[in-house]
Amino acid sequence: MTAKKDPQKGYVALLGWSLNAIEALEKFDRRFVVVAPDWARAFAEEHDIPFMSWDFERLNDRSMEIAEKLQAEDVDVAIPLFEETVEWSGAINSVLMDNPRLYGQSVLFRDKALMKRRAQLGGIRVGIFEEAHDREDVIRFLKRVNQTLLKLDGDPNDPIHLKAFDKAGCLGHRVIRTPDEVDTIPDEEFPVLMESHLDGWEFAVEAWIHDGKIRFLNISEYVTLGYSVFVPATPDLESWRPRIEQEIEKLIKTFDLKSGFIHPEYFVTSDGTMYFGEVAYRPPGFKVFELLEKVYGFNAYQAMVLVFDPKTTEQEIVDFFPKEVVDAKGHAGCFGVYPRRRVVSQLEIPQETLEHPYFDFHELTAPLEETVTKRTAFGTHWGLVYFHGDDPYQLRDLLKHQEDLDFYI
Repeated sequence: MTAKKDPQKGYVALLGWSLNAIEALEKFDRRFVVVAPDWARAFAEEHDIPFMSWDFERLNDRSMEIAEKLQAEDVDVAIPLFEETVEWSGAINSVLMDNPRLYGQSVLFRDKALMKRRAQLGGIRVGIFEEAHDREDVIRFLKRVNQTLLKLDGDPNDPIHLKAFDKAGCLGHRVIRTPDEVDTIPDEEFPVLMESHLDGWEFAVEAWIHDGKIRFLNISEYVTLGYSVFVPATPDLESWRPRIEQEIEKLIKTFDLKSGFIHPEYFVTSDGTMYFGEVAYRPPGFKVFELLEKVYGFNAYQAMVLVFDPKTTEQEIVDFFPKEVVDAKGHAGCFGVYPRRRVVSQLEIPQETLEHPYFDFHELTAPLEETVTKRTAFGTHWGLVYFHGDDPYQLRDLLKHQEDLDFYI
């Protein structure tokens, strides 16, 4: 069902191909165009999806071309859907909105080292971090961090984390504990960002910002990073909301954010100190937008368009967003399935999962090959299993328990 488009509202460009985002916008009152690689063209034309072809490779001397094309179409704003399109959105919006600073701002959201430096300048707490250009840099950093922690000979090392400069979330993320493990890092992964390990409670935030103010803030609780997440969080984590709001306000000020959507990650250590991990300027992974729709009933992609659109009115914002936590109908979570065996032949969802009253649905498919490729770093899950129920603690324990079950045998 396509909604009637209002010419008085903004005309938006979605950067990247996401069927969920396209469906959301077909049901919304904004005109839109999807900017995606040429492989999506046939599908877009067949389904009457407004489409413009563009390859999001490195920004180059043709980069202005897409901004000029969109400007000629009278598009108001470009919205990034994936990590790889964040820099493009900044470059395009600096042209569409005649504000060159927007490009520099988007680079801060892409380069994790620059991002952390900017956060530090804004008085936001971050762990120790450095860039590494080769394996020697990593060994030096590992030794220095452990020296700083006053480790004695024979004490187990505190781990360090290695992350790709500009990839999403878990991609390229490794945990290094010993100099021997450094040898396993392929040359092509350098340069990388290195960080000290923060022992604590890690969680994510999704914040919709309009006119410099937080309009909706969700706290996503990780059960196990890279495996499972649920929303809204438990009352234990929700009790941190006032502090978290203060931290998001610092981010808004530090990164000079007027409107848009951010997805930062934080740690709370045992002494109650809150550390900033990183911030993304695009929708989160693990289908958190879909989980939010399940419990709150609003579409998070439409919400994203609303806060990005310069023509959105204050009243529209007030009418659109529900009240955090109190308006949620239960809690929704999902679990990313990784095969636990080296060789698998079929998908078999555990009976106890299917029969649990909180089980909602799954997106798992039969295995395409029998040998399970070894996970490098955090790897990619094979599909998601969704749950929904009233008790956040029961949901949290249920998501944790899925790690012990075989979905592929």
